Parts: sequence; structure tokens; C-alpha cells
Amino acid sequence: DVQLQASGGGLVQTGGSLRLSCVVSGLAFDAIAIGWFRQAPGKEREAVSCLSIYDGSTYFADTVKGRFTISSDNAMNTVYLQMNGLKPEDTAVYYCAADPRLANWPPEYDYWGQGTLVTVSS
Repeated sequence: DVQLQASGGGLVQTGGSLRLSCVVSGLAFDAIAIGWFRQAPGKEREAVSCLSIYDGSTYFADTVKGRFTISSDNAMNTVYLQMNGLKPEDTAVYYCAADPRLANWPPEYDYWGQGTLVTVSS
């Protein structure tokens, strides 16, 4: 059974940092791509970042470029989203998603985890 478990959200002040984690089970971790998405109330879901575990390819939305970093711990089947310099407009529910296909870029996400809430106060 495929599971993606997102965690690490919380309440921080403007300029603070959080590290989100996405633990993947039921997939061949070395072959997948993982994406981070976010959705704020009244807004459409937005792609934030993605990582191909297979070859290390990455993507960052312009709104987070230079502030967010994506990485993986392959031994732990975990992808991280390090978020620095947080702004109130980063407030959203953050979701991780997986594409199980080998070397498939751009990813086509088949599996989604439950979100983790990030709230950034002024």
C-alpha cells in the first residue's frame, strides 16, 4: 500500500524557518520523483518544488526560489523541503506527491499525502 506522510508544519514568525518531511513507503524510492505543492484558502493549488530521486533534477517556483531547498535522505525514504525566510504569503497547507515512473520528467503525480499546515505570522 503506497503511503506518503507529510509532516513538519507549524506556526512561525516572518523570517523564520521550517523543514517539511515526506516519508514514502510502498514505492521504489530510487526511481520516483517527489513534488511539494501548497494550497491557501480561496486559491488554487500551486507547485512549490520537485525532486527527481533518480537523477537529482529539481524545480522551484519563482515565488520560493532562493528561500526553499529540496533534498532527500534515500536511506530513510524521505524528501525534505527546507523553508527559510518565510513570509505570510507562504501560509498554506503543504502536500507532497509522488510519480512512481522511472526517470519521468516532468513528473505525473499518482500518489498524494495528507497535507501539513504552515502558518507564518506577521
